[in-house]
Amino acid sequence: MKVVIADKAEQSLVDGLGALGCEVHLDPSLDGASLEACLGEQQPEVLVVRSTKVPAAAIEKGAPALKLIIRAGSGYDNIDGKAAHGQDVAVCNTPGMNAVAVAELAMGHLISLDRRLCDQNAQLKAGHWNKKEFSKARGLKGSTLLVVGAGAIGREVVTRAKAFGIEVSIFDPNITEQEIERLGASPVEGSRSALLAALPGFDAVSMHVPAIESTKGMCDSAFFEAMKPGASFVNTSRGAIVDEPALIAAVQTGKIRAGLDVYCDQPSEKDTPWETPVAELDGVYCSHHCGASTDQAQNAVAEEVVRMVRLYKSDRAIVHCVNGVA
Repeated sequence: MKVVIADKAEQSLVDGLGALGCEVHLDPSLDGASLEACLGEQQPEVLVVRSTKVPAAAIEKGAPALKLIIRAGSGYDNIDGKAAHGQDVAVCNTPGMNAVAVAELAMGHLISLDRRLCDQNAQLKAGHWNKKEFSKARGLKGSTLLVVGAGAIGREVVTRAKAFGIEVSIFDPNITEQEIERLGASPVEGSRSALLAALPGFDAVSMHVPAIESTKGMCDSAFFEAMKPGASFVNTSRGAIVDEPALIAAVQTGKIRAGLDVYCDQPSEKDTPWETPVAELDGVYCSHHCGASTDQAQNAVAEEVVRMVRLYKSDRAIVHCVNGVA
């Protein structure tokens, strides 16, 4: 079985696939036209990607040999699942394998926003000692946090936030009140109106939802206007869930501060010049969509990808399918 890996990959992934008897073609530089050309030439049965975008044209180039696209992570909006379905190609992800890593970054943003660590670092590196300015942090203990989305990542955030003494509530229409109670959190009723009504009561909001039709742009002007003045907004899920002009307006007026790991129209290239208006704002701390990028997480993801390919190779079993081709 031929497998193309169109992204940076752990050696354990390459070795694990090789041990299964797979012919592995690894090229982290593949993107756009080069990905299309590679799939057309290699005709792999399996394609593995992380951040590389897989459009319809690339899927069509890989067909009919291509049968399985594995997103080595949880989100899968970089893959055209509808086009894959049309070519009878299963799109799968590796849910939960990087949950702890993303939750750790979300907590890092919460801490950084509260203590203004990025601003402090910038001023000290610029030669300014301004202790009075930065001795005004509220502190996380006893603060209130709303976790929007209680999948694997959201649940890990709840656990870590509670360890800091934060009072946590959960908004997720797909979780029961009993499950929320077991997590030691409080529920927010799962309707849009209930969410907007609840937002003024929270010192921070952390987003953990997929970019699907029902969530795209959910963090809009009404959302940010409802937030508590001075609150922190953290998004480590997907850029598409945020109306960026609305976020920019909320930050510019001083209403909120934001910690972002994801952005609208972010590049798929690994190292490229790129500018986004949100990064230029005071009160916004940015990271490079690296929430899942720890050694621990990537090794766990690699093990899961190898397991998925083994099951497919031996029994044609497809697990974690997200586009209805299983």
